[in-house]
Amino acid sequence: MSPAAKSATPIRVLLAEDQTMLRGALAALLDLEPDITVIAQAANGREALKLARELSPDIIVTDIEMPEKTGLELAADLKLSDSPASRNQARIIILTTFARPGYLRRALDAGARGYLLKDRPASELAEAIRRVHAGLRAVDPALAAEAWSADEDPLSDRERQILQRAGDGRSSAEIATELRLSEGTVRNYLSEAIAKLGAANRIDAARIARTRGWL
Repeated sequence: MSPAAKSATPIRVLLAEDQTMLRGALAALLDLEPDITVIAQAANGREALKLARELSPDIIVTDIEMPEKTGLELAADLKLSDSPASRNQARIIILTTFARPGYLRRALDAGARGYLLKDRPASELAEAIRRVHAGLRAVDPALAAEAWSADEDPLSDRERQILQRAGDGRSSAEIATELRLSEGTVRNYLSEAIAKLGAANRIDAARIARTRGWL
């Protein structure tokens, strides 16, 4: 499609996806839409946050699991910085393989306006972008109904941060250094998370939390 066929004021989209081939394919498909243009692409959450602050896109389409910063952390960071005086008022659409109620609830709590699965047709993503840009939501109705009847996430944000890293195999010392906490504090948070989840140990707790969509 020629540039002349594009809308005079297309919806400006930032793509955040760590899989290079998928990211390129999504960008190419969206650029075929006459009213949508992909202005930038990010390979991780930290890069996406930087580009969002620099470019102020209308919509950010992001995966959940990405290096350095997850899509949910990206959404939460942008929500915190959002204000009438801020340029960072992009609306977030989560595009993921995770059809888990826990992830959806956390995404909505973080300020996401859309939640789509990667196995859906590309035309649905384009339509979701238009809906969210118009101020509406774009969430799979069956998953939404399941999310509101699912168990409440018992983890605090700090417990989630620490448990996620522990589940990836990092030691208490490594987690403490990364998050600038004492090792004792890290162990206390892990103990609380393990108790809340009724787990046998930190690895079991991380497994349970991931299965529920809480990590």
